[in-house]
Amino acid sequence: MDASPSMLVQLLMPLALLIGAYFIGNAIEKKHYRELRVREHASRRFITVTFPYEPRDEEIVGSTLVTGSVVISVDYFKRFLAGLRMLFGGRIKSYEPLLDRARREAIMRMKEDARAGGYHAVSNMRLETARIASSSGNNKGTAAVEILAFGTGLKLRRRAPATP
Repeated sequence: MDASPSMLVQLLMPLALLIGAYFIGNAIEKKHYRELRVREHASRRFITVTFPYEPRDEEIVGSTLVTGSVVISVDYFKRFLAGLRMLFGGRIKSYEPLLDRARREAIMRMKEDARAGGYHAVSNMRLETARIASSSGNNKGTAAVEILAFGTGLKLRRRAPATP
């Protein structure tokens, strides 16, 4: 009789952890998306391009490397779902919001770095991704992902009109 309640606890504990991870992870993800939308809206006029940018009406008076880096971890529930998906193959939808949030956050941090340095635009923006393996040493799954956004911050000055 004593084995039955402890067995029930052993079965319910992982299930409770999965359910808790699902709700807490979703709440954190939704909050981060809300914050990202506000920050992206505020910086919508800040020029950020992936090609070499040579403004026609402005002169480049300074430039430097600007960066934004973020490490974002996936919650336990999504990791569990991804593990199931890896058994059968196919698209791992549970990781897609993780990567989307990480890219957007890294780009926002890069823009904020550029603005803090007095730069007016970023050209030649690039993204790099690094997988950070689980700390247990067996490298099963991904504990987190790092995204680095970098580009050339440009200080611009309006060109004087050409005189005839």
